[in-house]
Amino acid sequence: MIRRIAAASALVAALISAPALADTSGSIRLSGTVAQTCTVAVTDAGATLNILSGSSNVAVGSVVENCNDGAGYTITVASANNGTLKSSATGAQAISYTTSYDGTSGSGSSFAVTRSGAQFNKTAAVSVTVPANAQAIAGSYADTLTITIAGK
Repeated sequence: MIRRIAAASALVAALISAPALADTSGSIRLSGTVAQTCTVAVTDAGATLNILSGSSNVAVGSVVENCNDGAGYTITVASANNGTLKSSATGAQAISYTTSYDGTSGSGSSFAVTRSGAQFNKTAAVSVTVPANAQAIAGSYADTLTITIAGK
């Protein structure tokens, strides 16, 4: 009886220590995620506009666009003064102007430029045209353009 128990114990030990049978192939699933990233780097050219004689397509800045949205993205150009240069001088009237962003023109409070796919390091020129206004009141005139980017 002791011999039988010892033999059974040896058989169990052999089964436990035997290597497991393996398949001939297997697979490992890999995955990753890329977050949507859209940015603009805006450079102000420090340009001065000639209000009395007018200014035509004066380069006022440039923008470097980066957006990894495959469906594209939208650039919005917004004016703080609804597309006018304003002065705090007594009697000064607001002076309307037109903005061009990468060849697309707009005026008023804002306009949009749509890109149909992802772009990386796309440089866009920003220019402004101001009609001549020989009767402009003396003073400093200003507005601020804000450029924003949003993926689709």
